[in-house]
Amino acid sequence: MRQLLGFMAVLIVITVGWLALGPRQNSSTSVKLTFHAVMGGEPLVYDQFVYSNPGGEGTFRIRDFRFYLSNLSLRGGDDTFAEPDSYHLLRFDNADKTHSISLTDVPLRTVETVRFLIGVDPEANSSIEARGDLDPNSQMAWNWEVGYKFVVFEGGLQIGEDVTPLVYHVGFSENAREVVFTLPPDILADGGEEVHLNVDVGGLFEGTTQINMEALSSVKFNRVDAEALANNYSTMIAPAF
Repeated sequence: MRQLLGFMAVLIVITVGWLALGPRQNSSTSVKLTFHAVMGGEPLVYDQFVYSNPGGEGTFRIRDFRFYLSNLSLRGGDDTFAEPDSYHLLRFDNADKTHSISLTDVPLRTVETVRFLIGVDPEANSSIEARGDLDPNSQMAWNWEVGYKFVVFEGGLQIGEDVTPLVYHVGFSENAREVVFTLPPDILADGGEEVHLNVDVGGLFEGTTQINMEALSSVKFNRVDAEALANNYSTMIAPAF
């Protein structure tokens, strides 16, 4: 009898331990968001006059394109995970024209919704504290006041033999734009999945407002022009399912 009771006690301990560990092992997942810079559905091409001026004559080239993504959060069911110090500088001057953000041990069984800002939230944008990829001494910070350039695009417009520099730096606090999208059911149910998103660089100039690069070759401190570009880039990112 004592042996039987002892065996049952051990069995109970093992069962309780399994129940305690089982849910924890299955309650987190890993998420990798990979952003692909594209134009016309094809990988972005740098330093070549191969793209047509959306609103006028000429062709343009891209020398630099980068932007801040912040306040990344994931939602599954009734639970939400917000990435700490969520400030990422996305750039695509690499062979694959991609940028990935990897999140490990996300305390969600599955992920249904992804949410983030293109730009920087007002609190961080008015702070000199470095966090994530934010650095007030970087080339992405304005030198005339505290704050960051949310989106940087530089290049050139060629019309005939003439080349006009293109400089678009957008970054007033009101230019932050929220992006929200829903994932297909159970795409991340088993963890370790990768979500692909297209960043259509052309969307910066075509959207609510079509930009004629010849007439508007530079945007820096003009709030009206900055708002027009911000409204355009609010839809330049979309899932590539």
